[in-house]
Amino acid sequence: MRHVAIVGSGPAGYYTAETLQKADDMAVDVIDRLPVPYGLIRTGVAPDHQSIKAVSRRYEGVALTDNVRFVGHVAVGSDVSIEELTDLYDAVVLATGAPHDRPLDIAGADLPGVIGSAAFVGWYNGHPDFAKLDPPLDAPGVVVIGNGNVALDVARILAKTPAEFAGSDIVAHARAALADSAVRHIHILGRRGPHQIAMTPKELGELGHLERASPRVDPADLPPEGDDVMLEPGMRKSVTHLRQFAANPVAKPVTIDFDFFAMPVAIEGEGRVQRVIVERTTLDADLRSHGTGETYAIEAGLVVSCIGYQTPPIPGVPYEHGRGRFASDDGRILPGLYAVGWARRGPSGTIGTNKPDGARIAEMVIEDIGRGAGKAGRAGLDALLASRNVVPVTFRDWRRIEAAEVAAALDGNPREKFTSVEAMLAAIGR
Repeated sequence: MRHVAIVGSGPAGYYTAETLQKADDMAVDVIDRLPVPYGLIRTGVAPDHQSIKAVSRRYEGVALTDNVRFVGHVAVGSDVSIEELTDLYDAVVLATGAPHDRPLDIAGADLPGVIGSAAFVGWYNGHPDFAKLDPPLDAPGVVVIGNGNVALDVARILAKTPAEFAGSDIVAHARAALADSAVRHIHILGRRGPHQIAMTPKELGELGHLERASPRVDPADLPPEGDDVMLEPGMRKSVTHLRQFAANPVAKPVTIDFDFFAMPVAIEGEGRVQRVIVERTTLDADLRSHGTGETYAIEAGLVVSCIGYQTPPIPGVPYEHGRGRFASDDGRILPGLYAVGWARRGPSGTIGTNKPDGARIAEMVIEDIGRGAGKAGRAGLDALLASRNVVPVTFRDWRRIEAAEVAAALDGNPREKFTSVEAMLAAIGR
């Protein structure tokens, strides 16, 4: 029997397991520090995007096969080390994603009220690490830094009415806080222009259908319409949405302003965020942004930085600090140790991008380990954890947690997610 451990139960982890479980004589353990699986699907995808979250049913199909096992509530680094895993398994695949925010390196970024998108998204999605975040929503202005889909998600969630969350799995504490929010003016800052955004048409289009919020674009920021012909089709659709926002401004209580050619240079305030100083930019021939020296201020009580993510280092694992990912040779880190997904390539691509990535790394593992080395695998892991009084959460346990969340659902939502590890464990009698 060949034994593979996958560290991380998000999309990259389960897509890797999907290919591995089809191989003969293969046992796969998917290890996660939380008692619940699916990683980014559960705590990263916007709660009002239930169609995207439905991909977890595919991962469930993999998890229920005889040769794949979920090992939850086991922390690699404290409960078990990477060195111990590589001793026990023929291969260890790091699928830990990129759950940490890239730091915002400007003056005032340490003021209360400056929050990274991983933390903010984790807050409204009920991630145990961020459930007690309590973001300040008591001022009219919010600045969202970034021009990708995460920035759109943050702006949309901030702008929605309570009724618009029906059918989502937003957690109760976020739903209540947002219902009492004083936010009325949301600015999305991007250093470059409309032709350089990383926003997809679906997410942009959603902003045009919000009940109480109106997206706005300054027509002067848009390039000549004829230039759109050079864009790939998806980008062209996205820019078309921006042109529509510019041409058809609608008066609503909440505004979502796209500030293009806008670079935050400082955050100011007495004891908390009160304003963001923004420098106007221009693009050179290589489409790189440069400050013009002209600045303006945006009044804001909350700043959410959506400028990217990074994988946290693990002791003993080579790491590329400049890129925020594990150092690997196209997926191979060290003999018997691999990386997949964002942990390998950095935070790029969509959830679906992880499918071919997972399949390729799985095939690499199968080729490298051959018939296996007769290692102890899951039996060895179980013995080691038992000696340390660590009791893993199984997939059957997870389904009991899930059933309890569904039973607690409110307001037509599919579930009421538990937001602490203690609550998750209590649902299975621990």
